[in-house]
Amino acid sequence: MMNQSHDSERLNVMRSKILTAATKGQEGHIPSSLSILDILYCLYIVLPKISRVNLQKNDIFILSKGHASLALYAVLEEAKIIDDTWIDTFGSFSSKFGGHPDRNKISGVAASTGSLGHGLPFSIGKVLANRLINREFSIFCLIGDGELNEGSNWESLLLAAHYKMHELTLIIDLNHSTDRALSLGDIESKFRAFGFHVETINGHSHAEITKSLQTKKRNCPTAIIAETIKGYGVPAMENNPAWHHAIPTPDQTLEMIRMLR
Repeated sequence: MMNQSHDSERLNVMRSKILTAATKGQEGHIPSSLSILDILYCLYIVLPKISRVNLQKNDIFILSKGHASLALYAVLEEAKIIDDTWIDTFGSFSSKFGGHPDRNKISGVAASTGSLGHGLPFSIGKVLANRLINREFSIFCLIGDGELNEGSNWESLLLAAHYKMHELTLIIDLNHSTDRALSLGDIESKFRAFGFHVETINGHSHAEITKSLQTKKRNCPTAIIAETIKGYGVPAMENNPAWHHAIPTPDQTLEMIRMLR
């Protein structure tokens, strides 16, 4: 049984690490990282306890919105895949841990991402390649809602449905980043029209996240529309576009961390 109260304590520690790393490195998209932290935590920490998902051996996770790498590093440390050196070195010239994840440098990173609109096409290719070698696996790809401005994603959705990619679970971080630029309209209806099984969830509810991540349909891919809050968990940053790529001062960071305790 999940204990989200206990998990919340662990997540606040990870939020503190994200704030600390970004402040030290003077780099990173903190609010975008915070909006997906619960999702990644459920994928790497909660879900393996209650299902067959194993992101270290069989299954694959692709963080298409690679600018949210801070969340991935925090969760990879929590999963004991990397150590805590990322906190002090993040963003430095010689560091393995940059503003976007690099598969050639970091254990547990399946794809170097950050150019938006590429993670889903990559995932489509992985499904087709693994089918050729009869490999049983699941692939989880997380994209930002802003990435749905990219035509490459809509082409990939057509391919995923055409090839009945039951292996694929696409997670959309609907933190409404794109609202100020382009309205996506009713994306749930759009994904259904493209041939996906669709579920819309609260992207900060661990019960809803883990339940949806275990959904598999035999003849079609799954899309999880995760309603999230950009900057979730740090009140000063929540739904505040001024923090999109801003870095807090050391004093601001200390105050934000104090509020998490």
